[in-house]
Amino acid sequence: MPFNLFRKKDPNEREKMAVVTQEEEISQRPPEKPQPEPAADTQEPEQNSEGTTQLESSTQEQPQPTFTPPIEQQQEIAEQPNKTYLKAMPLKELADLEDIKNEVRNGNIIILKVTPLAAKSIEEVKNAVNELFQFAESIGGDIARLGEERVVICPKTIRIWREKNPNPTSSETAVTAA
Repeated sequence: MPFNLFRKKDPNEREKMAVVTQEEEISQRPPEKPQPEPAADTQEPEQNSEGTTQLESSTQEQPQPTFTPPIEQQQEIAEQPNKTYLKAMPLKELADLEDIKNEVRNGNIIILKVTPLAAKSIEEVKNAVNELFQFAESIGGDIARLGEERVVICPKTIRIWREKNPNPTSSETAVTAA
């Protein structure tokens, strides 16, 4: 299934989607039970204090209609899904790793600049990237290097495209995992 991020949406598409959603909601409702009709000939006439005869009023409950929000409200509800953000963050120290992991757990994509920590210690950068790699694998996410100074970390709902190397003898590598 292609990811059509940049395609223009038909203005009537939202309306069509709302109608489909409403029809699905109706089809998922349990069937309503029919209410028995009162028998009109079984009521006994009753005399009031003035001597006139009147029928006793029945106290049958009317079925309660189910509330369906208007299409405008359904569209607003449909437009409020969990959002995924692309965030750029610097890795200044190893303590920043917890914030990065929380962002990815929340469904955000992180582009991590490792040069601030690399200026202090290359060994800490290696440890941090290895920890992030293990984290990404544990949640089913994805991680890859972007050039010499950046790493991208994605949640499980996002995959990083990697070009298949058509020439295996080439010494250059495409985007690689940590």
